[in-house]
Amino acid sequence: MQKELEILIIDDHHSIIVGYKNVLSKIKDYKLHILKANSCDQAVKAINKAKQNRPFDVIFIDIQLPPSRDGEITSGEDLAQLVHKEFPQTKVIISTMFDSPHRLNNILKTVPHNGILIKSDTTSKIILKAFETILQGNQFYSKTVQKIKNKVILNDELLDEYHKKIIFHLSKGVRTKNLTEYIPLSLSAIEKRKNYIKQLFNVNGDDEQLLIEAKKRGFI
Repeated sequence: MQKELEILIIDDHHSIIVGYKNVLSKIKDYKLHILKANSCDQAVKAINKAKQNRPFDVIFIDIQLPPSRDGEITSGEDLAQLVHKEFPQTKVIISTMFDSPHRLNNILKTVPHNGILIKSDTTSKIILKAFETILQGNQFYSKTVQKIKNKVILNDELLDEYHKKIIFHLSKGVRTKNLTEYIPLSLSAIEKRKNYIKQLFNVNGDDEQLLIEAKKRGFI
C-alpha cells in the first residue's frame, strides 16, 4: 500500500507549479495529494487549514512572493518561518531565482529549510532527487547553492572571531588605526589579520575592495 503524502507548492508563477506537479506525478512510491498556492495569502490559508486537519509532509516555497494583504508575511522567507513554527516536522524546500553569494548565504543561515534549489539549476531530475533526499532525512542543495555553502564553510573555518570583528567594524566605517578601541589586539596584530583576510579573499586593493568581497561571501 502506497504511503500518502500531503504536498504544498507555493509559487506565484503558474507554470512553475504545473512543472513541479508534472514532475512529482512521476513518483510511484507514494500517493501524493498536491495543493498549490499562488500568493502569501493563499499559502497562509492552506497552512491554517492544515492545522485543523493533517500537516503537510513537504512544502515547496518560492522566496520571491508578493506580501500578504495584512503585511504580516512579506516573502517566502516569512512563510518558511511560519511553517517551521506550526509544523516543525514538515520538510521545506526553498526555491529561488537568487544566485548571489551574499543572498544565498543569508538564506542558508536564516531561513528554516531542508533543501534549497536555484531555479536556473533545477531540472526534473534535480526536483526528484531533492524530494527523495529530504524524505530520507537528509538535506539537499542544487549545484550553485552547494558551491556557496562549501565556500562559506571553508571561510568560517579559516577565519576566527577576531577576523570577523575586523570585517564587521571596517564595514561600519571604523578606520584600521582605531580598531584597537573595539578589538583587544595590538595594531600590528590587527594589520596582520587584515592582510591575511585580503590574501584569503584574493583581494589586492584597499579596504573598500575587501568589504566588497566580504559582502559577496556573506560576512556583512
